[in-house]
Amino acid sequence: MGHADRVLRATRRLCEAVDSMGFREPVTHVYNPLVHAARAHRRYVRRFGDGRKRVVFLGMNPGPYGMTQTGVPFGEIAAVRDWMGIEEKIDRPANEHPRRPVEGFACTRSEVSGARVWGAIAEHWGPPEAFFRDHYVANYCPLVFMEASGKNRTPDKLAAEEREPLYEACNAHLHRLVDILEPEWIVGIGAFAEQRAREVLAGRDLRVGRVLHPSPASPKANRGWAAEATKELRALGLCRKR
Repeated sequence: MGHADRVLRATRRLCEAVDSMGFREPVTHVYNPLVHAARAHRRYVRRFGDGRKRVVFLGMNPGPYGMTQTGVPFGEIAAVRDWMGIEEKIDRPANEHPRRPVEGFACTRSEVSGARVWGAIAEHWGPPEAFFRDHYVANYCPLVFMEASGKNRTPDKLAAEEREPLYEACNAHLHRLVDILEPEWIVGIGAFAEQRAREVLAGRDLRVGRVLHPSPASPKANRGWAAEATKELRALGLCRKR
């Protein structure tokens, strides 16, 4: 069985684990893009997740206008469709929030974080095959959490009795992903992902680093995320000058 097939099998195990979990208010809606955007996610894994990877970049969880719409981590629509060449039918979640509709590739909103991540990658590496030859991008948690207002709620803000079983499932998946892809590095995109990687993968023969999260809520990211992330990757020895 190839690497991509093994990643997809691990993903199915993760879906089975998290789909049985319940979450209380203030969470009112939960999306799982690995289910409603499964076609696009499978295409992403089969096209770019085959073979060993030197570096796995790890995000927190899907954004409402990124992976939620495209099935690809940090999946800003133009980057996924035009740069990666991925466009598939996206289903609607069973319990759709009226303020956070899933419109798939017809969505007109842009995920700023995703545009920054994939834009910087495309600028530095060129075609996607050049980047994915040795790199991969995944999320720690597959779920999107929303409150009644439509406000996003991040996994670390869940109640402890909800967070702990979720983390257990996500931890197990991260171990399986590392077993399959055999990376030398895990690079957290933001402090949360770095912290989870360091805690979960402690004792394993790999290195953990971090780059600034590209969220528009971060003043530092808004002052030039690509330049800052490039500087951080170069300090880790993971981004050569061009």
